[in-house]
Amino acid sequence: MINKQVQSVKEAVSDIFDGATVMISGFGEAGSPVELIHALVDQGAKDLTVVSNNAGSGHVGLAALIENRQVRKIICSFPRTAISVVFPELYRAGKIELELVPQGTLAERIRAAGAGIPAFFTSTTVNTPLAEGKEIRRFNGHSYVLEEAIKADFALVKCAAADKYGNLVYNKTARNFGPVMCMAANTTIVQARKLVDPGAIDPEHVVTPGIFVHRVVEIIHPVDESKLVAENKKYHGIKQ
Repeated sequence: MINKQVQSVKEAVSDIFDGATVMISGFGEAGSPVELIHALVDQGAKDLTVVSNNAGSGHVGLAALIENRQVRKIICSFPRTAISVVFPELYRAGKIELELVPQGTLAERIRAAGAGIPAFFTSTTVNTPLAEGKEIRRFNGHSYVLEEAIKADFALVKCAAADKYGNLVYNKTARNFGPVMCMAANTTIVQARKLVDPGAIDPEHVVTPGIFVHRVVEIIHPVDESKLVAENKKYHGIKQ
């Protein structure tokens, strides 16, 4: 068995390269790997394509990565929320690209990549601007739009607990996109609240098997993203 544990977030993200496609887990704050994202801000990789449910909040986490002008394009379902300030401004200025994808379709495009399925048909965007330029076919009297799978060079994921072999469990809603992103990336990097001994996780409870995980770093006390946003603090570096 391979020991996947690394000692710092800096080491974990060190080889993310300019132009990479990076998946970032999270449903709002739940499951957002803030420490890994901030380590990527420090690392400085540019021209990234980010795949995430949203475009960040305030000036921390994903919003900090975008504000640092490291993201060329974002593929997401909710680019703007009540507390998103960075992305809307850059998008209006034409300084970042957006591919808008319905949430269920986004999850399935990621899952399909992990399952080795290159594309699939769905009716979700039929007769909407999101279907423009895409192949449309009729099945059983209904129209469906062809959607291609999304595969990434890296995935940044947060979990509740992991062992050194990369077996993961999640905390309720924080599970969200994590499992499918782990399967759809060439390199999966995980921050865990707790790193446990092999065998401490019941095999029946493992959500993501270690075969899909390449690096795990323990972050015992992760930052509270909502508190940072509420305090209106910009990211200035969080060292682990």
